[in-house]
Amino acid sequence: MDAHNRKHSVGGTTLHTCHPCRRTVPYRIYGVIHTCGIVALMHHHVHSLLTANTSTLITSLLLLSDVILAFMWATSASLRFNPVHRSEYPERYAAKPKEEFPKLDVFICTADPYKEPPMMVVNTALSAMAYDYPSDKISVYVSDDGGSSLTLFALMEAAKFSKHWLPYCKNNNIQDRSPEVYFSSNLHTWNDEAGNLKMMYEDMKSRVEHVVDSGKVETEYITCDQFRGVFDLWTHKFTRQEHPTIIQVLQNSETDMDDTGKYIMPNLIYVSREKSKVSPHHFKAGALNTLLRVSGVMTNSPVILTLDCDMYSNDPTTPVRALCYLTDPKIKSGLGFVQFPQKFQGVSKNDIYACEYKRLFDINMIGFDGLMGPNHVGTGCFFNRRVFYGPPSNLILAEIDELNPNQIADKSIEAKDVLELAHNVAACNYEYNTNWGSKMGFRYGSLVEDYYTGYMLHCEGWRSVFCSPKRAAFCGDVPKSLIDVVSQQKRWAIGLLEVSISRYSPLTYGVKSMGLLMGVGYCQYAFWAFWSIPLIVYGLLPQLALLYGVSVFPKSSDPCFWLYIFLFFGAYAQDLLDFVLEGGTYCGWWNDQRMWMIRGFTSFFFGFIEFTLKTLNLSTHGFNLTSKANEDDEQSKRYEKEIFDFGPSSSMFLPLTATAILNLFAFVWGMCGLFIWGKKLVLELMLVSFAAVNCLPVYEAMMLRKDAGKLPKRASLSAGILTFALTVLGYFVLK
Repeated sequence: MDAHNRKHSVGGTTLHTCHPCRRTVPYRIYGVIHTCGIVALMHHHVHSLLTANTSTLITSLLLLSDVILAFMWATSASLRFNPVHRSEYPERYAAKPKEEFPKLDVFICTADPYKEPPMMVVNTALSAMAYDYPSDKISVYVSDDGGSSLTLFALMEAAKFSKHWLPYCKNNNIQDRSPEVYFSSNLHTWNDEAGNLKMMYEDMKSRVEHVVDSGKVETEYITCDQFRGVFDLWTHKFTRQEHPTIIQVLQNSETDMDDTGKYIMPNLIYVSREKSKVSPHHFKAGALNTLLRVSGVMTNSPVILTLDCDMYSNDPTTPVRALCYLTDPKIKSGLGFVQFPQKFQGVSKNDIYACEYKRLFDINMIGFDGLMGPNHVGTGCFFNRRVFYGPPSNLILAEIDELNPNQIADKSIEAKDVLELAHNVAACNYEYNTNWGSKMGFRYGSLVEDYYTGYMLHCEGWRSVFCSPKRAAFCGDVPKSLIDVVSQQKRWAIGLLEVSISRYSPLTYGVKSMGLLMGVGYCQYAFWAFWSIPLIVYGLLPQLALLYGVSVFPKSSDPCFWLYIFLFFGAYAQDLLDFVLEGGTYCGWWNDQRMWMIRGFTSFFFGFIEFTLKTLNLSTHGFNLTSKANEDDEQSKRYEKEIFDFGPSSSMFLPLTATAILNLFAFVWGMCGLFIWGKKLVLELMLVSFAAVNCLPVYEAMMLRKDAGKLPKRASLSAGILTFALTVLGYFVLK
């Protein structure tokens, strides 16, 4: 059988297939041609430096920028070397006896009931509890790192509602198993049962939101005497940073049934680990490692699904899809995880903020999948529990037998000794002098624990699989304002720099451990922040050159002029082709490339500065949670109309706005020079025109808009002053 068109079967039944993308060979040919063009461009820069035809500073800046751009193009090329697509057949696995299905632990993380509303957590938990999967084999663990009684109350309400919701979904083969999504849809016809269920859901939602608005759980809202005492733990000494461990079993599959007595209910467990101001808690990675240990003591399922609290399950067959790979005897011994892409609901028509991350979650994933497998993206990932205990060939044993991946948890999850041990492993000082966070579990040392963990697992020799079914497996919400988008990506840029500028850099350690293509592929993310350098140089230098009539690029009569044209249009055309072939649109691609430039002047630039200050011990940075509560109706309307919302005044937009102003002036001056004075700085004018078109939303927000999402006058004025300063500085550099 052709190695490039592989079929994998279990017990004679084919469960998944893999085939290469048709564009692989043309991409390899073009890669050779583009590489020759890059070599020629480097020769041009070096020759200019040696012959001193132009300013040494200008040539050096252009050389530095082009070296970075060439390196980043190489990282993309490595992921275009062998992209593959996969198909799986869950209906064939589902035909197996239910006794053969492995147990499944689901981890859901939340940290703030106001930025991550409890009803959002409830819907994510219910969508996972309602999987088309044996309910007695599902255990849902919710980690509440904020230690909020509001979240616990919401989950108590969810447990009661699940006894009606789960049977309804399974009896009627409902596909949308997030109640909020199902009841908000206009695609369904309602019968009396659905109408009554909707009333129950709205009643539950009203109670939960009332409790959140009031900020406390009143006694009259606690209807179950079994849980009444647990709320006494929230005393005046209880804070987000200082509180004891709370583990509450809200639903037990051994004892809980639906109201008809026909369906077993899955386990639902609330976990809030102990917090202390004197002990490091390692943000989300620490919370996930706590869930690994607590679940190891209570259920120790061989398969683990990790979910963000806003990423509800959109397909009830998703676990079975993952098992098509995880149970394949040909690959399961070395298969660490199955990663699903993140998909989003409510995205504007052309994805104005590029929040679908088409390149990150689709294009690059199929490239990684043809090598050792996709990287971990923080949610929608099914792990083999064994992956957290050392390389495939070297099992690292935990400090107690109960936590080892091959241990069978056969006691009741509510047994006294089980709960005592679970509280013990969730203590804030439990990890002292252990391998947790270094050789075991999710890895510490970066704000992007998902990238770092997936990267280190690949370095250990584990492989992964990308599973992207036609119906999205998981869906979440997108940010509706630009400041939320760039702030989130600034945090990512800092976390990625923590990996790239370390002993475990993909450029050195990664290439050595995984091979050249995989190591270089990981560099695309690790060196994100370095994009700011060429973007700033090409966003300022040619513009200043136009203002002062200085040529920094070859003239149209020079053969190198066409070299620049080829490299620019070739790279952009290939990027557009990738985008469209993986289901994107032309307008979506335009917004995506524009947002890439915006990130360069905001997220990447300030992330670089913040990381540098932290490295020099001049400042510290923490984990700033992105708000997932979209309650601003006017902001939502602007987003739907695809109008940029800059939000409150932020220094992050200062370099972007100043660059936009400079490009506008340079464009006007360049056109005057072309048509009035006959100065033909063609490449400079082309670049300035391209930048000015990309900056249209900035000009609109500065001069034409009156709504709350416009750029504040103070920001525009500050940007104008900065533009003047840059123009003066340009005189001394260019003249």
